[in-house]
Amino acid sequence: MLDIKFVRENPEVVKQNIRNKFQDNKLELVDKVLELDKENREIKQEVEALRAERNKISKQIGALMGQGKKEEAEEVKKQVAASGTRIEELSAREKEVEEELLKNMMVIPNIIDPSVPIGKDDSENVEIEKFGEPVIPDYEIPYHTDIMESFDGIDLDSARRVAGNGFYYLMGDIARLHSAVISYARDFMINRGFTYCVPPFMIRSNVVTGVMSFAEMDAMMYKIEGEDLYLIGTSEHSMIGKFIDQIIPEEELPKTLTSYSPCFRKEKGAHGLEERGVYRIHQFEKQEMIVVCKPEESPMWFDKLWQNTVDLFRSLDIPVRTLECCSGDLADLKVKSLDVEAWSPRQKKYFEVGSCSNLGDAQARRLKIRVNGKDGKYLAHTLNNTVVAPPRMLIAFLENNLNADGSVSIPKALQPYMGGMTKIEKKHA
Repeated sequence: MLDIKFVRENPEVVKQNIRNKFQDNKLELVDKVLELDKENREIKQEVEALRAERNKISKQIGALMGQGKKEEAEEVKKQVAASGTRIEELSAREKEVEEELLKNMMVIPNIIDPSVPIGKDDSENVEIEKFGEPVIPDYEIPYHTDIMESFDGIDLDSARRVAGNGFYYLMGDIARLHSAVISYARDFMINRGFTYCVPPFMIRSNVVTGVMSFAEMDAMMYKIEGEDLYLIGTSEHSMIGKFIDQIIPEEELPKTLTSYSPCFRKEKGAHGLEERGVYRIHQFEKQEMIVVCKPEESPMWFDKLWQNTVDLFRSLDIPVRTLECCSGDLADLKVKSLDVEAWSPRQKKYFEVGSCSNLGDAQARRLKIRVNGKDGKYLAHTLNNTVVAPPRMLIAFLENNLNADGSVSIPKALQPYMGGMTKIEKKHA
């Protein structure tokens, strides 16, 4: 959410930013916000003047009564009462205006970073850099669920009977591999100085609306019926929410956290062929990282965060690339975002396995996350990035470490988390 003062002073900048995000339907919101803001300030001024006048004339009542001027005193009382009635009317309208103003401000997108490429959707995202050499082996790479089934590692049919589509049972060595990747990612981030955190897996609505747009909320979040609680779609929401209504001493920054959590998502919409199996699902587990920092440090942390994901995937022998998200592919709160994509030798292309985002002060403004600095209080900047999210990450892992005989090699970094195993052997063809 933008600062209303910024919108007031830079309406054309805000409108051009909306155009750059190809959301022209929101242009009228800027003028509407300006009108509401003007009315709100006028109401406050009138209320302030009325209260000052009421206080002034109220003092006359006692003096008039003391002088025996009862009729004049009664007239003054009527003026005071009329002022009180007008103040109540204005205060009621002020509340309505402020609610409408906030509602509209929450929909106006954040100002994107000047470095963000302008484009309509993810098809116009820009490749930045490749890490590792993509390999296409001279033997067939089966579909990921077929690989898992060769190890008796997945049961989609039972999951469908128990919970419906979009769920899974991971079994045996594949389930162990899943847990090993999460544990390795946890220690990887701890070794990079992040504080490990297991957050609440449900959050209240004020936290939800503080960390994401209404459109994202509707598309992603499961609500707990009858309660003001939502299942988290990703753990950075819960971790950023940890600092709601907090004033953080500047010397305690940056706050760097890495968390484990299950995640739950509606995943609305139709899915294509490559989204069968465990690519896009309603429930998964994830290791995440977040940073709360000084505004001037957020660009530096943005680069550090995505590099962590690249380094982790490379340590597991998985080639990756980074993609700069274009303006039309940025969620409304984001200033800048970069996707990390892993190589799929079966598809002969890259696919998304993580997303790094700088949200500037948007979440901090909504959640009132402030910093107490030497020159006064200011809003923090918040960033988040996926460390690893199996089972999607397992697709990349299995494809890139699959051998001609159907076994899967375990990279050295992961072997201690797999009880020393160097390979997972097929159970059957």
